[in-house]
Amino acid sequence: MLDGWFLWFILFWVFFLISMFAIGGFFMFRKFLKRLPKNDGMSELDWQDHFLKETKHLWAAPEKALLEELVKPVPELFRDVARQKIAGKIGELALKEKARSITEDLIVRGYIIATPKRDHKFLLKTLKEQQIDVSPYRHLFD
Repeated sequence: MLDGWFLWFILFWVFFLISMFAIGGFFMFRKFLKRLPKNDGMSELDWQDHFLKETKHLWAAPEKALLEELVKPVPELFRDVARQKIAGKIGELALKEKARSITEDLIVRGYIIATPKRDHKFLLKTLKEQQIDVSPYRHLFD
């Protein structure tokens, strides 16, 4: 018979396993949805990779360093994904505007657009720490 501490251990373990499977499944499902092709035949992640590849030659060392500084507040586990998403959005803006190089303005605008609204408070703090004036970008936060 299950009684005492062993019963509580089994109940805790069942709850723990179900929770971990649910969390893992949630993130795997989100990744799966991003890999699904859209109407144009390319997925969200395919476009991101395309923009990164097309604009790789436009990045100079100071701009790469600025991007690294901006993604530092992101937890290390998610930093690579955040860096790629932000760089992809910056690349998309650069291609749309036919930029000859990646500038601080493109980096800040791409960073704001690629960042979820719930993280804008941290984003503003990071931009302030980097001594970047956010007044020209206020419209992007709305």
